[in-house]
Amino acid sequence: MKNGVGKTTLIKLLCGIYVPAAGNILLNGIDIQAFDRKQYASLIAAVFQDYVLFSFDIKDNIILNKEENEGRLREVIEKAGLKETLEKLPSGIETPVGKQFSRQGVEFSGGEKQKIAMARACYKNSPFIIMDEPTAALDPLAELKLYAEFNDIIGERTAIFISHRLASAKFCDRIIVFDDSRAVETGAHERLMEVKGRYYEMFHLQAELYA
Repeated sequence: MKNGVGKTTLIKLLCGIYVPAAGNILLNGIDIQAFDRKQYASLIAAVFQDYVLFSFDIKDNIILNKEENEGRLREVIEKAGLKETLEKLPSGIETPVGKQFSRQGVEFSGGEKQKIAMARACYKNSPFIIMDEPTAALDPLAELKLYAEFNDIIGERTAIFISHRLASAKFCDRIIVFDDSRAVETGAHERLMEVKGRYYEMFHLQAELYA
């Protein structure tokens, strides 16, 4: 929906990055503030709009401090749409990100960086995965591919993602519509279209741009 209505703030509250000024956030009936911070953080893999890639090689950016698992690494590279990019690089997954420390480093495009960040989130293998505007830097074909394969990418995990592009919400089990810093509607795509409220209005406004 609109910018500044609190979508990303809500996600950062769920992640424990922000502490609520009032009320509580519960996980299985337990206030998340009662959990050990590292233990709670291990449950969530998040890709925010302001994610950071380090001046290491691609593999280290994906694995970070996790134990290397070659099979899982291949899997997340494939699912994030990175395979073709890596096959074109002489050093493949050992290619440094950026040229800060190596002349052999590559300055990747915004879409390629976003795929690396998504691969990192999937590699963490947490039960919850959160993506804030996951297709913002992707070209239309890459975006379509992500939507078509989203369930396979996520697997059995619970996924939350923020998007202004309402076409991406059609395959979600539950949609929460924010307006004026409040959740004003919730439900699956079909139900929200039947209600003909804010979601219905915005969906048709966006559809007209492609008509």
